[in-house]
Amino acid sequence: MELAEVPVPQPKSNEVVVKIKAAGVNFIDVYNREGHYKAPLPLILGQEGAGTVIAVGTESRGFAVGDPVAYSSVLGSYAEYAAVPADRLVKIPPGVSERDAAAAMLQGMTAHYLSHDTYPLKKGETALVHAAAGGVGLLLVQMAKNIGARVIATVSTEEKAQMAREAGAHDVILYTQSDFEVETKRLTGGKGVDVVYDSVGKTTFEKGLNVLRPRGMMVLFGGSSGPVAPIDPLVLVQKGSLFLTRPSLLHYTISSQELQQRAGAVLGMIRDGKLKLRIEHVYPLADAQKAHRDLEGRKTTGKILLVP
Repeated sequence: MELAEVPVPQPKSNEVVVKIKAAGVNFIDVYNREGHYKAPLPLILGQEGAGTVIAVGTESRGFAVGDPVAYSSVLGSYAEYAAVPADRLVKIPPGVSERDAAAAMLQGMTAHYLSHDTYPLKKGETALVHAAAGGVGLLLVQMAKNIGARVIATVSTEEKAQMAREAGAHDVILYTQSDFEVETKRLTGGKGVDVVYDSVGKTTFEKGLNVLRPRGMMVLFGGSSGPVAPIDPLVLVQKGSLFLTRPSLLHYTISSQELQQRAGAVLGMIRDGKLKLRIEHVYPLADAQKAHRDLEGRKTTGKILLVP
């Protein structure tokens, strides 16, 4: 990655040009950079941003110059300006800052679809959340608590354990000190959990299957420790007729209407004080390399932002 000068984009008919106030840094950016998720090169990384509208394409409806807006799942937010399809933009409601919106779009909507749609948590159910002090993790724990579910969180340090507790985790396992499989079975009296939300992948996946109740669901939505090995579907039968899904935010915001509803729900939670963001690390755009190194080295908690 290197900082480069490129022309300010001009909007196509269906686009809006946004002056970026803040861009979110996420593991999907690392996957793009490493080539796990293919994109034409050279590319401007970043799939999450917020800022102010400075130009509107001829066929872009509903936006005007000066509107505060946010978006995700569109490449190119590590920049001062970005041209964004109008149907991928949402207006930021009063009471929510651009930085908060940039911090909430990708990870907040991910936490929302995981807890409300992929496996719709119900009051009284139990979820195991890996990387619970991470960007998605802290938001997912809060949403699960607000629903009335019990959260068992896994983290690597006592500092992160405290953050998970503050977010609403009922039980916290330090996987650096205890075997999370053994501890989860103990905490559930051997019954297992209803759902595992796993963004870690390689090092947690197999044991995660072992802590699910019969007909429980493994929701694998990331791979910060590396990709999961191929699995024989018969394993799911042997472990209790389990469900396995590998979702993506893109498929849970397919239509503009669904995007508006999901983003509106998340930004509304922030506005109403029901969702607390932790913007722990703000880097200048020129330090994008350092932001990636820190994210990959697990030196960060909460949200990472780049500011042009």
